[in-house]
Amino acid sequence: MIKQYIALALGLFMATLGWASESAGTKLELTHNWVGYLAIGIFTFSYIFVILEEKIHLRKSKPVLLAAGLIWILIALVYNAHGLPHEVEPAIRHNFLEYGELFFFLLVAMTYINAMLERGVFDALRNWLVEKGFSYRALFWLTGILAFFISPIADNLTTALIMCAVVMAVGKGQPGFVSIACINIVVGANAGGAFSPFGDITTLMVWQKGIVQFSEFFALFIPSAVNFLIPAFIMQFALPSGKPAEVEGVQEGLKYGGMAIVGLFLMTIVTAVCFHNFLHIPPVFGMMMGLAYLKFYGYYLRQRSKTWTAATEAPPGSGADPYNFDVFSKIAQAEWDTLFFFYGVIMAVGGLGFIGYLSMASEFVYGELGPTTANVLVGILSAIVDNIPVMFAVLSMQPDMDLFQWLLVTLTAGVGGSLLSVGSAAGVALMGQARGQYTFFGHLKWMPVIALGYGASIWVHFLVNG
Repeated sequence: MIKQYIALALGLFMATLGWASESAGTKLELTHNWVGYLAIGIFTFSYIFVILEEKIHLRKSKPVLLAAGLIWILIALVYNAHGLPHEVEPAIRHNFLEYGELFFFLLVAMTYINAMLERGVFDALRNWLVEKGFSYRALFWLTGILAFFISPIADNLTTALIMCAVVMAVGKGQPGFVSIACINIVVGANAGGAFSPFGDITTLMVWQKGIVQFSEFFALFIPSAVNFLIPAFIMQFALPSGKPAEVEGVQEGLKYGGMAIVGLFLMTIVTAVCFHNFLHIPPVFGMMMGLAYLKFYGYYLRQRSKTWTAATEAPPGSGADPYNFDVFSKIAQAEWDTLFFFYGVIMAVGGLGFIGYLSMASEFVYGELGPTTANVLVGILSAIVDNIPVMFAVLSMQPDMDLFQWLLVTLTAGVGGSLLSVGSAAGVALMGQARGQYTFFGHLKWMPVIALGYGASIWVHFLVNG
């Protein structure tokens, strides 16, 4: 029986090779045959597992890594069978270079964020908010506004987790407050990330492509602010009155060197921007140079640690050592599942683009519907499917759009994920952090209000930047 299945599979595959026909020189037409359909099926099937990550507890990188490998195996087999063994390698290298730049950029940013977390920078901010004794409404606005302004620097996922920790600390016994505050944080973090190259993966990809320059992203500040403020203004009327009870057992605050690392991170961002704007070097090289800043500072802290250990006769690596810091441990703590997920998505979508599906989609979506309608739909689609593959697909399509339309799709892809709790990494993370209090259906109840902010932000973009 197994041999029969193998023979059948081989027969179907060989038939497919016969269907593939050459066009445009050395490019094969594979969009209307079994190979193309199977590639689409593999990617769709793998993405179902990504969507169900929270239910089945299978990390999202695993299915897309497998899908990427299978898609390119299919492509390579077809091209080899047609005597074109060297056509696939350049395409793979091109897509891998796209990923390589994104990988090292994010790795440096994640290392800095982990270093700031370990030095208690965000704990100090949380402690300050908790200790001030703000009312529920004040905390709602403060956490939302901070999410909006921190996410352009620290990324929307990390920012949302930090602000959620504040809400969870002060909102015990008030699940209604936690739910609405978390929705506000997700909307604020996603909106804040839309007007900065560092705020979201999608904006980073657009910037690294050189399509939108660093300063041009800030044209989206007012539309992004509108996207956050309209839902926040309406949701505040559902908040409980009064203020939370005093919280006991506040965690440890700022450690030695915390603010210095914040300064080094800002210097790293400036370096990356200068590399891109003035030297016309990919910004990832500026980020890697910025990693050297942290490594040298880590060396300084390690020397201080040795002096402190000798003076106090404490064992090396003692928990009481205020200077104990290891840069490589921060690199090891990067979100590797997320980084490998990006690899799988970029390589799989790149494979579908090489087959020809992205060109077909571009001709229909941007040719038939027009760029404005297409870019608005991109935002709605990113609420269902992660905005990273959606934006990478748009970038791979290379539609003929002016700066206004590229800013529009950057805005919609960034804030569209707020429509559903599963539409952004921030929302998915907070459903896990505030389990049982911030839920899919709790967020869904406020979707009309969030959609109002989504539509208003697009209208304001036309009004201000059109």
